[in-house]
Amino acid sequence: MEKKMETSLNYLLKKVNFFALSLMIVCFPIFADTASQEVINAKQETQIWTTYALSPYLRANDIKVSVNEGKAKLEGTVDEDVNRDLAEAIALGVTGIKAVENNIKVVPDYQPNSDTSGYGSHIDDVNITSAVKSKLLWSKYINTKLIKVETINSKVTLSGNVDTQKSRELAERLAKGTPGVISVTNNLEVNKTPGSAGMAKASIEETGSTLSDSWITTKIKSTYLYSRNVNSADISVNTDNGVVTLSGKVNSGVERALAIELAQNIRGVKSVQAKELVN
Repeated sequence: MEKKMETSLNYLLKKVNFFALSLMIVCFPIFADTASQEVINAKQETQIWTTYALSPYLRANDIKVSVNEGKAKLEGTVDEDVNRDLAEAIALGVTGIKAVENNIKVVPDYQPNSDTSGYGSHIDDVNITSAVKSKLLWSKYINTKLIKVETINSKVTLSGNVDTQKSRELAERLAKGTPGVISVTNNLEVNKTPGSAGMAKASIEETGSTLSDSWITTKIKSTYLYSRNVNSADISVNTDNGVVTLSGKVNSGVERALAIELAQNIRGVKSVQAKELVN
């Protein structure tokens, strides 16, 4: 009798275990799909919020984002209708977002309670520092190994050593002309490091012959792109054996002169022809 009961009990346990295992097998894809969808939702929320944080028009506003299966829900407050529309357009631009429920309120002269601009400002500072360093690096008159560039809240500080007063002034002009820069503090000292004089010139003479025309053209175009007072889209740049030809249209004589100066400043440039660059 006991053996029979034990056998029945074992049989029942096996049935229960089999049922539990079957349930797990059937439901696992559902659990996996749920987890996968949650990951997708989180990625989309992060992408939308990060874009808001980087946007100079939205970073100072309080906006909350939630995503559920391709539908983004926006809540918070902005100061203008155009920013409300921009927030929706950005969300719709994220891959996988099919609809947006825009509950953002518009309150003129709205001031957020918390500082939501920190991340975006940091990215701006990093971009500015990178642009200034690049422009200095490409210059034939500046030895960038002795220069340090720091940017805090869009304010640039230059420190270190340069060979000449001309190089010091040029470094400051290049930094000031970079988009996003509010001010420049020029702490550069002229020839304070023994043996630094002539280093930039020696570097140019050493590498000048190896710089390709395509490299020169690319750096001139990039310099224009990093300069707020030159419209790079309207200027064509061609380089042949170190001789640069500029053509196109500029808005003023000042912009034309600046475009020529910036081109002449690039390493490897022998001369600049700008007869076809008109205003």
